[in-house]
Amino acid sequence: MPPLRHPSLHALCAASLLACACAAQAQTAVGTPPPTDGRPPEVGAIFEQPGVLTQPGHYVLEPSVQYGYSSSNRIALVGYTVIPALLIGLIDVREVKRNTLVAALAGRAGLTNRLEVEVRVPYVYRADDTVSREVATGTAVDEVFSAKGNGVGDVELAMRYQMNEGGVDKPFYIGGLRYKSRTGRDPFEVVTQCTTRCDPTRATGSGLPLDLPTGSGFDSLQASVTMLYPSDPAVFFGSLSYTYNFPRDNISRTVLNGQQEFLGSIAPGAVLGFNFGMSLALNEKSSFSIGYDHSMVDRTRQNGEVVAGSVVTQLGTLLLGYSYKLSSSTTLNVSVGAGLTRDTPDVSVTVRLPITF
Repeated sequence: MPPLRHPSLHALCAASLLACACAAQAQTAVGTPPPTDGRPPEVGAIFEQPGVLTQPGHYVLEPSVQYGYSSSNRIALVGYTVIPALLIGLIDVREVKRNTLVAALAGRAGLTNRLEVEVRVPYVYRADDTVSREVATGTAVDEVFSAKGNGVGDVELAMRYQMNEGGVDKPFYIGGLRYKSRTGRDPFEVVTQCTTRCDPTRATGSGLPLDLPTGSGFDSLQASVTMLYPSDPAVFFGSLSYTYNFPRDNISRTVLNGQQEFLGSIAPGAVLGFNFGMSLALNEKSSFSIGYDHSMVDRTRQNGEVVAGSVVTQLGTLLLGYSYKLSSSTTLNVSVGAGLTRDTPDVSVTVRLPITF
């Protein structure tokens, strides 16, 4: 006769094994960090560098719109002083107001778990109003000179690589390389309203461009390192970058009547930049970011000599950003920048809508 099997005993043993397994799993989960996929945390984009890399086999299409406004006052004294209170020559008072609108379309693709590539095509619209009054010419009436320009800007290509594993309470380091072309209309292609104003010793005419350029006129290459440090519920981030602007030779500027003014070799100064900030998760869909961005632009040289009036320029911007996840594949990023130095745009507003496929 076969031995009797007690069904309740088998059930009790199965329940005991399941309880032991659950207890072991719970014991493992307590005191150990949750598993991660080795990707850096997502950060609301308030800088040019995205806070997360694209996964392999996925693509990100990111339309964006950026508006910037800046104003500046300038007083130019062209002449010589007989006594400290008497100036012989021209006093030129100018107030410049600049409006810039950039609509861009960027595409990113993940090649591996740690490598992504990007291409960005901008379309630029600019409008400048210059209010000037040349006191020494015998007029006390303000003159307004307006100029506009629009067209494709400088196309950019970028590549980013995650250099380490990172994780909970461990920083992520991302290296980046960005190339900016000069596909936009450069400042030397537009016609300058210049008769003898181009010569600073003979001040007549406005010396301003009739049409505004949409590009910088120089190729550049930027190398950067970005650090992301997750510390729940915040993520701290910062980056350091260096931009080299390639010089150009045999440059000529177009002035009135189709004449060409030979300028020779122009070498823009390099740019050393850094930024840092913090992103705080408000809930599972939204986050708030605050950061500071600073750039130091070196002097421009012409034919090996520093251009007269060219100095090291400091650009500082305070940035506030908000990110909201509209769906599993779409995020809305809005950032506002306030210029803290004289040469920085007074205000800038950027809206980005990255869509993942």
